[in-house]
Amino acid sequence: MITIRHASDRGQANFGWLQSRHTFSFGSYYDPHHMGFSALRVINDDIVSPAAGFDTHGHRDMEIISLVLEGEIEHKDSQGNRQTLPAGEFQLMSAGRGIYHSEYNASSTQALRFLQIWIEPNEQGGEPGYQQKDFGKQAGFTVIATPTGEDGTLHIKQDARLLQLILPPSESVTLPLEAGRHAYVHQVAGTLDVETTSLAPGDGAKIEDIPHVTFSNKSNETSQALVFDLP
Repeated sequence: MITIRHASDRGQANFGWLQSRHTFSFGSYYDPHHMGFSALRVINDDIVSPAAGFDTHGHRDMEIISLVLEGEIEHKDSQGNRQTLPAGEFQLMSAGRGIYHSEYNASSTQALRFLQIWIEPNEQGGEPGYQQKDFGKQAGFTVIATPTGEDGTLHIKQDARLLQLILPPSESVTLPLEAGRHAYVHQVAGTLDVETTSLAPGDGAKIEDIPHVTFSNKSNETSQALVFDLP
C-alpha cells in the first residue's frame, strides 16, 4: 500500500525569519492523522532568512538529521562542535541524554534552506554525538545512515536506514523491503514515480506491505529523493 502526503497539505509556520513546512505534527501544527510514521517523527522543510537562525536550545533522546539544500548552516553545540554545513552535506546529531545547540544561516545575504529530520532512537540516554559527511550525488541509491555505521555511513541509534536516491531521466531502480518493514519517501527535487504514483517536490509517500518498490524517473530532469527504511 502506498499513501501519498502532498506537499500542499503539509502544516505551515511563518515567524518572519523562518518559514517552515511540516510533513508531520510539529510545534503549533497538530494533525492526529500525521504524527509520524514508524520511527520517523519529523520532516521540516525550513527556509531561514540571512543572518537569522535558531538560538541555543536543547534536545534529548532523538536522532536529528539535517540536509542543506541551499546555503550553509553555522552549527554550535554543547559538545564543543563548531561546524559549517554546506549544501549537499548530511549532519546527524544524536541527542542522547541531552545536548544544546544553535543553528544559524551562515550568510548575511542569502537565504538558507534545509531539511530537518527527527528519528526516534531505540535506546534512551547515552553520550550525545555529532557526525557530518558529504556523500556526493552518484546516480542510484547511496546509503547515508545505518544502525551500524558500516561502510562509512552515519551511525544512527535505530533499526533504520536512510538512503539518497539520485535518478537520471528515463531510469528506474528497485528497492527490496523485508517483510514487516516500512518505507517513507520524501521527494526533494524533480519528479519521481513510486510504482504508479507520481511525486512532486515536497511530496511524501508511506509504503507498507510491499516486498519491493520500483522508482522511475519519466521526466527530462534528474530526480532527488530521500528514502527511509524503517522498522
